[in-house]
Amino acid sequence: MEMTTTAWSLAGNPNSGKTTLFNVLTGSNQHIGNWPGVTIERKSGKLKHNSQVEIQDLPGIYSLSPYSSEEIITRNYILNGQTDRVLDVVDATNLERNLYLTLQLMETGVPLIVGLNMMDRLKKEGNRKINLKKLAYILNLPVVSISALKNQNVDQLVKQMQESDLQTYTYPEYDDRLESAIKLISATIQGLVPTSQLRWYAIKLFERDEEISADLKLTAVQRQEIENTINTTEKVFDDVSDSIVVNTRYDYITRIMNMCVIDTNDFSMSWSDRVDRIVTNRFLALPIFVFVMWVVYYLSIQTIGTIGSDWMNDVLFGKGIPAATTSLLNQWQIQPWLISLVVDGIISGIGSVLGFLPQIMMLFLCLSILEDCGYMARIAFVMDRIFHRFNLSGKSFIPMLISTGCGVPGIMATRTIENEKDRRMTIMLTTFMPCSAKLTVIALISGTFFSGNSWVAPSAYFLGIIAVIGSGVFLKKTRIFSGAPAPFVMELPAYHLPRFSNIVQSVWQRAEAFIIKAGTIIFLSCVAIWFLSSFNFRLQMVGQNHSILKVLGSLLAPVFAPLGFGDWHATVAVLAGLIAKENCVGTLHITFGAGTSHASFVSALQSVYSPMAGYAFLVFNLLCAPCFASIGTMYKEFGDTGWTLRAVGYQTLVAYMVAVVLYQGSQVATAQFSPLSLTIAVIALALMIYGIFVKREKTEGILDLNSSAA
Repeated sequence: MEMTTTAWSLAGNPNSGKTTLFNVLTGSNQHIGNWPGVTIERKSGKLKHNSQVEIQDLPGIYSLSPYSSEEIITRNYILNGQTDRVLDVVDATNLERNLYLTLQLMETGVPLIVGLNMMDRLKKEGNRKINLKKLAYILNLPVVSISALKNQNVDQLVKQMQESDLQTYTYPEYDDRLESAIKLISATIQGLVPTSQLRWYAIKLFERDEEISADLKLTAVQRQEIENTINTTEKVFDDVSDSIVVNTRYDYITRIMNMCVIDTNDFSMSWSDRVDRIVTNRFLALPIFVFVMWVVYYLSIQTIGTIGSDWMNDVLFGKGIPAATTSLLNQWQIQPWLISLVVDGIISGIGSVLGFLPQIMMLFLCLSILEDCGYMARIAFVMDRIFHRFNLSGKSFIPMLISTGCGVPGIMATRTIENEKDRRMTIMLTTFMPCSAKLTVIALISGTFFSGNSWVAPSAYFLGIIAVIGSGVFLKKTRIFSGAPAPFVMELPAYHLPRFSNIVQSVWQRAEAFIIKAGTIIFLSCVAIWFLSSFNFRLQMVGQNHSILKVLGSLLAPVFAPLGFGDWHATVAVLAGLIAKENCVGTLHITFGAGTSHASFVSALQSVYSPMAGYAFLVFNLLCAPCFASIGTMYKEFGDTGWTLRAVGYQTLVAYMVAVVLYQGSQVATAQFSPLSLTIAVIALALMIYGIFVKREKTEGILDLNSSAA
């Protein structure tokens, strides 16, 4: 007899521990993809030790009102019968806010279990107790107290989930006046919707949910009856319909709290709150953030990460693998050009990129710890406060945080921004943040020209933030982006010790993606760069000074002369960086240091470029157009070629202006400048000052993109 699969869905507020519980329940039996039609991650898996239980991790939401992509996904998934049962993950330390979603889930009529999570933290805080039996009695639902982080009572939850039948529950009943309206609307739509969902649809129609109203295809008479009921109720309450529902739900939650929750000390502060008084302090928050990021980059670029990178660059890819490969190929009597391709092209190029893997993994480790313990959520809160001073939305900082790993998911994350103007502007600006690919350039320049300066590497991170803020101030003055920023609401989870398995999984996934990229895109790029640097236009193998690459690079080199790196080596490295930013390092290694040690490569760079020229190279590649993968994602999110070209052009222009101002400023300080280059720098500086500081009316936008956007 074939056993049927039971479909469970995990629903809950963001930061309620839902994903941690999902990982505990499913272990390695997980599948990750995207929801159909959107770029929000979809995770599903089988319950450990019971493959007949399928678990779907729904996006974290605060309500079932369709204001964001996550809420639409969750609502449709539950209502369309794609799940048999729902496990509502509730944060016990924020019970009142979490119960709002619980009530909405109960209104859908889907069998429900409440997983009261973070009970360990609630006990540790010691200022509140929850009577679980009373809570289960009032809700008429199974309530299981757990700690997903410490794997406490999860076995009891699993046992409850595997019960063949869940008891039916009564719907939460609100104010009698609202209940009368709900019954009248329910009678009007009787037969149009499933009986179990009748109450939910009635409430949504009372809230004047246009999407639900359109889906039901009501007749004109039915619409009028429902509208009359709503109007009458609004007069009775002296309030609008959606506010009536919200207020009555919270009144119901208040009754639950009064009956089930005992506050042992209403005036005590948790240790997490005490830490937040310092970490989110309006004066201390930013200096603390700067110090934390300095520590992160110091550990990654200057100390621990450098130990591993030095060994990989100097020993593994500098001597060991090239020497062994050359010896082996010579024994096989391979043609010299093929040996050059393998050793000077592939190994030299890919090795120069993989050599920075220890530094990148160390950076990912530090960032994962900060994310998992709850600190990065505070940074989003702090940056929202800063962003709002410049008329920007704090919601834009979330995609930028994601972009520190990779620009592609960062751009995708802009879908959570409801305001279309803010979303488009965030897409344009989010790749200013240094991703893992750009970290290779940061590590190279920092280690080559500023080995004794621990501020150069983190300065790249803060320069990205400054570019975002400056660009946001400028773009908000234009007609196409003008308007108030979208409001930003975000929960600050309590601090907790990072979960070891989460950190290891996060670091490994990011490192794996970096290695795969080096073995595919970077591999092909290194072959192409080697070919172009080894042959002339007649396809004759020649030295680099007569190669195709030098000819092509020399044509564009004068453009970068005011930036301090106007030679063909750096020029082709910039162009190769459009394919993947790691190519900047690989290309320089092939054209400068092929067949030499990493130390010789570093010496070659130091002999050609000054430290400030190297820093200008770093700044330009940090802020200019991102890799092709990110540009392709931009196009997909914009849905328009014109917008994509504007974004790429704007980023490249900003990168050029910032780099030329920094380099020429250093030249002025040493009295070593050319009049033409200085003139370009002065014009760039004047444009930046004018764009950021000069006030103008919103209707006088200096970038009128409306006509082309249409």
